[in-house]
Amino acid sequence: MTYTPATIVGFRDSTPLLADPIALRARAAKDGYLFFKQLVPKADVQRLRDVMLGTIEAHGWLDTRYDRDAARVDADAVTDLESWGGTGVDEAAYRDLQKQQLFQQFQHHPQLMSLYEILFGERVLPHPRTIARMMVPCPSFRPTPMHQDYIHIQGTRDVWTCWVPVGDVPRTLGGLTVLHGSHTLGILTVRAAEGAGNLETNLCDVDLPWVEHDYEMGDILTFNSCLLHKSLPHQHSDTVRLSCDFRFQPAADHIEAKSLVPHMKVAEWDEIYADWPETPLKYYWRNLDTPLSPWDESLHWQKERICN
Repeated sequence: MTYTPATIVGFRDSTPLLADPIALRARAAKDGYLFFKQLVPKADVQRLRDVMLGTIEAHGWLDTRYDRDAARVDADAVTDLESWGGTGVDEAAYRDLQKQQLFQQFQHHPQLMSLYEILFGERVLPHPRTIARMMVPCPSFRPTPMHQDYIHIQGTRDVWTCWVPVGDVPRTLGGLTVLHGSHTLGILTVRAAEGAGNLETNLCDVDLPWVEHDYEMGDILTFNSCLLHKSLPHQHSDTVRLSCDFRFQPAADHIEAKSLVPHMKVAEWDEIYADWPETPLKYYWRNLDTPLSPWDESLHWQKERICN
């Protein structure tokens, strides 16, 4: 039987439920995701956007005939660009961004920390492994395939990803879509695929809808690590799509050690922190007693499943 899922356009705004933690947690448990309209002030997201676009500009990939904030790409300059690990840029550019203090500390934004304190009802640990997608249209570009974050994170299943569109991201620019309620399906098998993570979930006939949205700067989508999600096709061949993945969990729950190192091991923490002023947010996770859990490689090598 062919799997033909329904598609819903537009999320319900969960902002009113921030004043009702019980209702918020009930919706999170049922749907597997929450959407918040304009949760983070646009000016704060714009500063992050400026840092990300500044990195791309410094590597010569923006079309200088346009204002930088337009995020237009110089097609000739990106001909030989190889998207490193699905980040959208090469390794050198990604390392430059990871060293930026504003990028690393954005997940500690008061609005985000407050959200997860309400959601978990206890002390929160933001994962230090911060992820950026600076999706520069180039020949090596591939959309992120359908997957569950748990395959790549492990640790506690009560990790929630915070997907931040760094600018307006309409569906045609390759925004994120989620499979409503799919966190209840358990951990599914995977197969090799192109795009970020290099793994795609094997999904048989499931009567659940995909939900899409036209995101605006300041919006936040957050979802459980077992929820299926993917990026939509990027239909603008001349425009960069910017987004970040920040992850949060109850501080008392266990974590897998790779979540405590920089994404893709692009640098060591000492290198990332080298030019920072003194701040308590350096190595902040070392002040917590979060227990470590082992990595289960079998979640990666069990890559085949036939759907009847």
